[in-house]
Amino acid sequence: MIELPQLVRDFASALQTADAKRPQATSPTKRTYQPGIGPHTEQDTIKLVLNELADLSPGYRKDGLNVRYPGTSRQRCDWCLGEPPSWDWAIEAKMLRLFGDNGKPNDNMLTRVLSPYPAHGSALTDCDKLVSSTLPGRKAILIFGYDYKEQKVEMEMEPAIQAFETLARLRVNLGDRFVATYDQLVHPVHKRGRVFAWEIASRE
Repeated sequence: MIELPQLVRDFASALQTADAKRPQATSPTKRTYQPGIGPHTEQDTIKLVLNELADLSPGYRKDGLNVRYPGTSRQRCDWCLGEPPSWDWAIEAKMLRLFGDNGKPNDNMLTRVLSPYPAHGSALTDCDKLVSSTLPGRKAILIFGYDYKEQKVEMEMEPAIQAFETLARLRVNLGDRFVATYDQLVHPVHKRGRVFAWEIASRE
Protein backbone atom coordinates (compact mmCIF):
# COMPACT_ATOMS: atom_id res chain seq x y z
CA MET A 1 0.00 0.00 0.00
CA ILE A 2 1.21 3.50 -0.84
CA GLU A 3 1.35 5.57 2.34
CA LEU A 4 0.25 9.19 2.41
CA PRO A 5 3.70 10.81 2.82
CA GLN A 6 4.94 8.92 -0.24
CA LEU A 7 1.83 9.81 -2.22
CA VAL A 8 2.36 13.51 -1.50
CA ARG A 9 6.00 13.38 -2.59
CA ASP A 10 5.09 11.42 -5.73
CA PHE A 11 2.27 13.83 -6.60
CA ALA A 12 4.61 16.83 -6.38
CA SER A 13 7.26 15.10 -8.49
CA ALA A 14 4.73 13.98 -11.11
CA LEU A 15 3.21 17.46 -11.33
CA GLN A 16 6.63 18.92 -12.04
CA THR A 17 7.32 16.23 -14.66
CA ALA A 18 3.98 16.87 -16.36
CA ASP A 19 4.62 20.63 -16.33
CA ALA A 20 8.02 20.19 -18.00
CA LYS A 21 6.20 18.84 -21.06
CA ARG A 22 4.66 22.30 -21.48
CA PRO A 23 0.99 21.30 -21.76
CA GLN A 24 -1.39 24.05 -22.86
CA ALA A 25 -4.92 24.40 -21.52
CA THR A 26 -7.81 26.01 -23.37
CA SER A 27 -10.72 27.96 -21.91
CA PRO A 28 -14.41 27.13 -22.52
CA THR A 29 -14.33 29.90 -25.14
CA LYS A 30 -11.39 28.15 -26.88
CA ARG A 31 -8.79 30.65 -25.71
CA THR A 32 -5.37 28.99 -25.45
CA TYR A 33 -3.56 29.70 -22.21
CA GLN A 34 0.19 30.09 -21.78
CA PRO A 35 2.18 26.82 -21.58
CA GLY A 36 2.45 25.03 -18.25
CA ILE A 37 0.28 22.92 -15.99
CA GLY A 38 -0.88 25.91 -13.92
CA PRO A 39 -3.85 27.08 -16.04
CA HIS A 40 -5.38 23.59 -16.35
CA THR A 41 -8.59 22.76 -14.56
CA GLU A 42 -8.51 20.79 -11.34
CA GLN A 43 -9.69 17.63 -13.08
CA ASP A 44 -7.30 17.97 -16.01
CA THR A 45 -4.37 18.66 -13.69
CA ILE A 46 -5.09 15.48 -11.74
CA LYS A 47 -5.27 13.52 -15.00
CA LEU A 48 -1.93 14.89 -16.16
CA VAL A 49 -0.36 14.06 -12.80
CA LEU A 50 -1.83 10.55 -12.76
CA ASN A 51 -0.46 9.84 -16.24
CA GLU A 52 3.00 10.43 -14.79
CA LEU A 53 2.28 8.59 -11.53
CA ALA A 54 1.17 5.46 -13.40
CA ASP A 55 4.79 4.98 -14.48
CA LEU A 56 5.97 5.05 -10.86
CA SER A 57 3.85 2.35 -9.25
CA PRO A 58 1.02 -0.05 -10.18
CA GLY A 59 -0.86 1.39 -7.20
CA TYR A 60 -1.49 4.54 -9.23
CA ARG A 61 -4.17 3.20 -11.55
CA LYS A 62 -5.46 5.35 -14.39
CA ASP A 63 -8.92 3.86 -13.83
CA GLY A 64 -8.94 5.14 -10.23
CA LEU A 65 -10.39 8.53 -11.18
CA ASN A 66 -14.03 9.52 -10.60
CA VAL A 67 -15.05 6.35 -8.76
CA ARG A 68 -18.77 6.23 -7.98
CA TYR A 69 -19.76 6.47 -4.33
CA PRO A 70 -21.75 3.34 -3.39
CA GLY A 71 -25.47 3.92 -3.22
CA THR A 72 -25.40 7.11 -5.30
CA SER A 73 -25.97 7.74 -8.97
CA ARG A 74 -24.12 11.05 -9.37
CA GLN A 75 -21.51 11.49 -6.65
CA ARG A 76 -18.00 10.48 -7.59
CA CYS A 77 -14.81 10.24 -5.56
CA ASP A 78 -11.97 12.13 -7.23
CA TRP A 79 -9.29 9.48 -6.85
CA CYS A 80 -9.03 5.92 -5.49
CA LEU A 81 -5.75 4.03 -5.06
CA GLY A 82 -5.13 0.31 -4.95
CA GLU A 83 -7.18 -2.48 -6.51
CA PRO A 84 -10.91 -2.16 -7.13
CA PRO A 85 -13.35 -2.74 -5.59
CA SER A 86 -11.48 -2.94 -2.25
CA TRP A 87 -9.50 0.27 -2.66
CA ASP A 88 -6.64 1.17 -0.31
CA TRP A 89 -7.43 4.89 -0.37
CA ALA A 90 -10.39 7.09 -1.26
CA ILE A 91 -9.16 10.65 -1.86
CA GLU A 92 -10.95 13.90 -2.58
CA ALA A 93 -8.66 16.47 -4.22
CA LYS A 94 -9.01 20.23 -4.55
CA MET A 95 -6.93 22.87 -6.32
CA LEU A 96 -6.10 26.22 -4.73
CA ARG A 97 -5.08 28.64 -7.50
CA LEU A 98 -5.36 32.21 -6.27
CA PHE A 99 -4.38 33.92 -9.56
CA GLY A 100 -5.41 33.45 -13.16
CA ASP A 101 -3.37 32.96 -16.32
CA ASN A 102 -3.34 36.75 -16.72
CA GLY A 103 -1.89 37.37 -13.25
CA LYS A 104 -5.12 38.78 -11.82
CA PRO A 105 -6.46 37.50 -8.46
CA ASN A 106 -9.03 34.71 -8.58
CA ASP A 107 -11.32 35.82 -5.76
CA ASN A 108 -13.68 32.84 -5.90
CA MET A 109 -11.09 30.12 -5.38
CA LEU A 110 -11.32 29.97 -1.57
CA THR A 111 -14.90 28.72 -1.95
CA ARG A 112 -13.49 25.48 -3.36
CA VAL A 113 -11.57 24.88 -0.15
CA LEU A 114 -13.46 26.52 2.73
CA SER A 115 -17.16 26.76 1.88
CA PRO A 116 -19.41 25.05 4.46
CA TYR A 117 -22.16 24.54 1.86
CA PRO A 118 -22.31 21.10 0.17
CA ALA A 119 -23.50 22.66 -3.10
CA HIS A 120 -20.05 24.24 -3.51
CA GLY A 121 -18.26 20.88 -3.30
CA SER A 122 -15.44 22.24 -1.15
CA ALA A 123 -12.60 20.37 0.52
CA LEU A 124 -14.36 21.06 3.81
CA THR A 125 -17.64 19.40 2.83
CA ASP A 126 -15.72 16.63 1.06
CA CYS A 127 -14.54 15.62 4.54
CA ASP A 128 -18.14 14.87 5.51
CA LYS A 129 -18.82 13.11 2.22
CA LEU A 130 -15.83 10.80 2.59
CA VAL A 131 -16.31 9.75 6.21
CA SER A 132 -20.04 9.14 5.76
CA SER A 133 -19.53 7.04 2.63
CA THR A 134 -19.19 3.26 2.43
CA LEU A 135 -16.24 3.43 0.06
CA PRO A 136 -13.66 0.90 1.26
CA GLY A 137 -10.19 1.81 2.39
CA ARG A 138 -8.71 4.76 4.21
CA LYS A 139 -9.89 8.28 3.48
CA ALA A 140 -7.86 11.40 2.72
CA ILE A 141 -8.17 15.01 1.60
CA LEU A 142 -5.54 16.38 -0.81
CA ILE A 143 -5.15 20.06 -1.67
CA PHE A 144 -2.65 21.21 -4.29
CA GLY A 145 -1.99 24.64 -5.65
CA TYR A 146 0.37 27.53 -6.16
CA ASP A 147 2.22 30.10 -4.09
CA TYR A 148 2.65 33.63 -5.46
CA LYS A 149 5.56 35.78 -4.36
CA GLU A 150 6.26 37.88 -7.45
CA GLN A 151 2.75 39.31 -7.88
CA LYS A 152 1.77 42.83 -6.77
CA VAL A 153 -0.33 41.15 -4.10
CA GLU A 154 1.63 38.26 -2.62
CA MET A 155 -0.51 35.25 -1.78
CA GLU A 156 0.67 31.94 -0.40
CA MET A 157 -1.36 28.85 0.36
CA GLU A 158 -0.49 28.63 4.05
CA PRO A 159 -3.23 30.91 5.53
CA ALA A 160 -5.93 29.09 3.57
CA ILE A 161 -4.52 25.71 4.57
CA GLN A 162 -4.50 26.72 8.23
CA ALA A 163 -8.11 27.88 7.93
CA PHE A 164 -9.07 24.57 6.34
CA GLU A 165 -7.40 22.62 9.14
CA THR A 166 -9.18 24.65 11.81
CA LEU A 167 -12.60 24.14 10.23
CA ALA A 168 -12.04 20.49 9.27
CA ARG A 169 -11.15 19.56 12.84
CA LEU A 170 -14.64 20.65 13.87
CA ARG A 171 -16.13 18.04 11.53
CA VAL A 172 -13.75 15.05 11.35
CA ASN A 173 -10.66 13.57 12.93
CA LEU A 174 -7.92 15.21 10.85
CA GLY A 175 -4.60 13.40 10.77
CA ASP A 176 -1.10 14.81 10.43
CA ARG A 177 -0.38 17.24 7.62
CA PHE A 178 1.95 15.97 4.89
CA VAL A 179 3.37 18.43 2.38
CA ALA A 180 5.71 18.49 -0.62
CA THR A 181 6.79 21.36 -2.86
CA TYR A 182 7.32 21.91 -6.57
CA ASP A 183 8.99 24.86 -8.25
CA GLN A 184 10.62 26.13 -11.43
CA LEU A 185 7.38 25.52 -13.27
CA VAL A 186 6.94 26.69 -16.87
CA HIS A 187 4.09 29.18 -16.47
CA PRO A 188 5.12 32.81 -15.73
CA VAL A 189 2.43 33.19 -13.03
CA HIS A 190 2.04 29.67 -11.62
CA LYS A 191 5.74 29.13 -10.94
CA ARG A 192 5.77 27.19 -7.68
CA GLY A 193 3.44 25.48 -5.28
CA ARG A 194 2.74 22.74 -2.80
CA VAL A 195 0.61 19.68 -2.27
CA PHE A 196 -0.91 18.91 1.13
CA ALA A 197 -2.74 15.81 2.36
CA TRP A 198 -4.36 14.57 5.55
CA GLU A 199 -5.89 11.26 6.47
CA ILE A 200 -9.37 11.73 7.88
CA ALA A 201 -11.77 9.63 9.94
CA SER A 202 -15.12 10.07 11.60
CA ARG A 203 -15.09 11.93 14.91
CA GLU A 204 -16.97 8.94 16.33
